[in-house]
Amino acid sequence: MAGESTLKEVIARLGKAIEALEHAANARLEHEQDYSDADAEIQRMNADRARLAQELDNSEARAERLEETNKEVSRRLVTAMETIRAVLDR
Repeated sequence: MAGESTLKEVIARLGKAIEALEHAANARLEHEQDYSDADAEIQRMNADRARLAQELDNSEARAERLEETNKEVSRRLVTAMETIRAVLDR
């Protein structure tokens, strides 16, 4: 009977050890899934950052073109006003 009791105890301890191993494996898989989710989020953020950087570059280039156009329009207006004054002063 003592042998049976010891065998039952060993089987019970083995069952508990298997449960603990299953729990650890599940926790590890969950952790890896969390890491995978975080990695995917980082990749999305990097893609967004690259897209936003490109949009910023495009906006800056457009702003520079608008500034140059504004300067040219201003120069032409000054020239036109000077021409009109010259005609009126005659």
